[in-house]
Amino acid sequence: MSFTLAIVGRPNVGKSTLFNRLVGRKIALVDNQPGVTRDLREGAARLGDLRFTVVDTAGLEDATDDSLQGRMRRLTERAVDMADAALFIIDARAGVTANDEYFAEILRRSGRPVLLAANKAEGNAGQAGMIEAYGLGLGDPIGLSAEHGEGMSDLLVALQPLVDAKGPDEEAEADVDVEDEERLITRAKPLQIAVVGRPNAGKSTLINQIIGDDRLLTGPEAGITRDAIGLSFDWHGTPVRMFDTAGMRKRAKVQEKLEKLSVSDGLRAVKFAEVVVVLLDAAIPFETQDLRIADLAEREGRAVVVAVNKWDLEPEKQQKLKDLRQGFEKLLPQLRGAPLIAVSAKTGKGLDKLHDAILKAHEVWNIRISTARLNQWLGAMVEAHPPPAPGGRRIKLRYMTQAKTRPPGFVVMCSFPEKLPEAYSRYLVNGLREDFNLPGTPIRLWMRSQAEDNPYKNRKKSTPSRLTKHVKKGETKKG
Repeated sequence: MSFTLAIVGRPNVGKSTLFNRLVGRKIALVDNQPGVTRDLREGAARLGDLRFTVVDTAGLEDATDDSLQGRMRRLTERAVDMADAALFIIDARAGVTANDEYFAEILRRSGRPVLLAANKAEGNAGQAGMIEAYGLGLGDPIGLSAEHGEGMSDLLVALQPLVDAKGPDEEAEADVDVEDEERLITRAKPLQIAVVGRPNAGKSTLINQIIGDDRLLTGPEAGITRDAIGLSFDWHGTPVRMFDTAGMRKRAKVQEKLEKLSVSDGLRAVKFAEVVVVLLDAAIPFETQDLRIADLAEREGRAVVVAVNKWDLEPEKQQKLKDLRQGFEKLLPQLRGAPLIAVSAKTGKGLDKLHDAILKAHEVWNIRISTARLNQWLGAMVEAHPPPAPGGRRIKLRYMTQAKTRPPGFVVMCSFPEKLPEAYSRYLVNGLREDFNLPGTPIRLWMRSQAEDNPYKNRKKSTPSRLTKHVKKGETKKG
């Protein structure tokens, strides 16, 4: 395992800004509002020649109860216990506070190596705070400006002996270039899964249940998750990278800047995913926002699996499942046949079926059909239902081939593609889904005229030159 560094400190001291700088990309949400980060976010960090894992944590609060702040603090303390070292950050401009002194004492008792950094130390405004930091008893403070990149060389010097003491990462590949958080450095490329849904649908609880660990912050409050948090693990032999996302509400209700950033982060996770799990609440399924979220995943071309959560609370399970399947196919015909799995994030029931449905959806999303089979199928479809003849000129479908996968995309060469009704394209798409067993996956179908690929189309015929005319008439004279 690689060396792991947990970044800890009070809210709004610049932990996420430093995290983004170390991973080389703006991944963690950053805002002037305190307490933006709530979950633990891991990233592959790069500092000079050092390669290590860095963990961004929630701001330490003086709360030990079961309140949201208390649960955030326990999650941060757990990150310190799991890490090889902690980087304790204070705000050099604000100076050392009573909470800084309190948390410094907790870190000293943790038994983990602790580095002290005074962030926002650029200019004269941070000098007094730098001097005060010596009084925390954590060694010489490292003056940083995470926003401007100052002090990174000093941080490298302080980290180097700790990383060397940990020893080389036996699992790491030699000379691997560290990329951003969306790509995991493993021998097998993980399956990218995004879990999306409305607030309080149980997304974080579901992922905690799958990994068998309270890794994500949960609770009765709606909208706890703010960042799209990616977790890498092995799920029944399948390497996966699963993203927990912020709950998505109707656009009209999203007014605060922070919530807009959270939703944007979730949309980004959908775009990077291969399979999107749309999580519904069994008590209130298929509300308008649920349908919009599922439609978004389809438009982005992702494989879709629908999971209905809180199934342990449902009294009439068989009838409810039947109603859900009928309602889903009626409301989202473009995802007809998508897997619909009943689960309980609380008890873990249905998670094996969810795993199998995700793998099957991913397999269909990557399917490739031979051109010979497609053209044999196209001939049968045209014979059963010929295309229309607008203006008395019948549209001829001449040839079909698969142009892409992920999702499956097909090209049909035909005459007058612009005159082919949308209904006939739907007829072909539904036939592809039915006859080639492509349930739920988005299907792309393009009608193209052979003339569109003709480089001489619309090219004017050149006028023969006078010499050419004379050659044809045999009137040229010798030199």
